[in-house]
Amino acid sequence: MSGNMILIAPSHGQILEAQQKAKELGTLNNSIRSGSGNVYGFLGEILMAYYWKVNVQNTYDYDLIIKNYKVDVKTKACTSEPKLNYFCSVADYNTKQDCDIYAFVRILEDFSKAWLLGYCSKKYFYNNAKFFCKGDLDPSSNLGWKFRADCYNLQISALKSLNKQENIQQA
Repeated sequence: MSGNMILIAPSHGQILEAQQKAKELGTLNNSIRSGSGNVYGFLGEILMAYYWKVNVQNTYDYDLIIKNYKVDVKTKACTSEPKLNYFCSVADYNTKQDCDIYAFVRILEDFSKAWLLGYCSKKYFYNNAKFFCKGDLDPSSNLGWKFRADCYNLQISALKSLNKQENIQQA
């Protein structure tokens, strides 16, 4: 593993909790994966809350509160270990969420491994992110992957290291 990413093996209980929450939620409007990604989103929130030892808030605007900062967790399912040049994404329709910080997670599709990638302030993200349209080729992928939605993207290498909760800062 490279960089400051934190590797976690989700527990059976964490996976079951995420599956139950996804089932209860159903499919949201504008869902990129027609609801099939919800379980990964919930598991990302659960893992980040576990790591930072806080409770999941699960509002539309944010998922966690850490040192009075509202943190929205963005999670992607993946098929391999993330690399520092891979992108962390925020869909164009989610830019109005009232949060201070984005935290990013990747989870293997079989739930066997997850990577807590890092975080950044919402302001930093949009000042440094690159916009791609639905259907554009992802330049960080050598598999010809295309973006599934219009979204803003920042490389993993540009994120702040998670380290400990005490170190989180908005800037």
